[in-house]
Amino acid sequence: MKIVVLDGHTENPGDLSWSGFEELGELTVYDRTPKFDDGEIIRRIGDADIVITNKTPVRAKALDACPTVKYVGLLSTGIDVCDCAHAASLGIPVSNIPAYSTNAVAQHAIALLLEICSKVGVHSAAVHAGDWQRCEDFSFWEAPLIELSGMTMGIIGFGRIGMATGRIAKALGMRVLATGSRETAEGREIGEYTGLDTLLRDSDVVSLHCPLKDETRKLINAETISKMRDGAIIINTGRGGLIDEPALAAALSSGKLLAAGVDVVSVEPILPDNPLLACENCLITPHVAWTPQTCRQRVMDIAVNNAKAFLSGTPENVVNGVT
Repeated sequence: MKIVVLDGHTENPGDLSWSGFEELGELTVYDRTPKFDDGEIIRRIGDADIVITNKTPVRAKALDACPTVKYVGLLSTGIDVCDCAHAASLGIPVSNIPAYSTNAVAQHAIALLLEICSKVGVHSAAVHAGDWQRCEDFSFWEAPLIELSGMTMGIIGFGRIGMATGRIAKALGMRVLATGSRETAEGREIGEYTGLDTLLRDSDVVSLHCPLKDETRKLINAETISKMRDGAIIINTGRGGLIDEPALAAALSSGKLLAAGVDVVSVEPILPDNPLLACENCLITPHVAWTPQTCRQRVMDIAVNNAKAFLSGTPENVVNGVT
């Protein structure tokens, strides 16, 4: 059994072990594989039986050129990196990693919000720069701080991560509004379900946790931003494609929106001409919400178990209907 990992570095930069896969067969791990070089992707897959990938695309061309492939395992929850429909037509199951970083992503969403409102990093840098030593008063602030208690957070996408974020917001004294594909009793204990327009109108903070689909692509755009409160805040730890970035940049620059905090952008790594880079009131982190070691260990454990389940004839977490 030959197993190839196309891009293992972000999952395991050296602090985890590939031993679980090594026990299943002959393992080859590439730290990175060029995303747009189908020829190199095909060469590296070669005659492997199992392909493991995170962000390196496994397109129809590669699947057709590598007939030994029997299973594709994703090191992610998102499935758009693989042509799942074509894999299904070839009888190849594709498995993903569900619910491995729920609490960490919710924590990061709130961390972005707290940095916008409390400016911990800004003030720590000022103190280290000597500003407090030179201050005539016992206290100073670089910019107005914001108390979240009593404010309203609107959460778009009220699944596991959205609800986890809502619980923290509620603990901070915030009212929680939510939109989701379906209402649940658990969700109603955390917040109030409402329509998108009402959520945008009534929220001081809008946090995005919905999947990227045709109907959610550029959900935050000039029109939807116009429906938001003046001085509102946007947080995005979902997918970069949920936001029309030029429209968000314009709203941040004009003062329509107070600030934004994003962990994801439309093209990653971020391009030098991304308009959000020019916005001082936009916090940007490099898609790190999922990366605590505990989360990456869960990814590894689930990925290995997914492969074991496939080999035993009972594949798990299959996303393309092949069993």
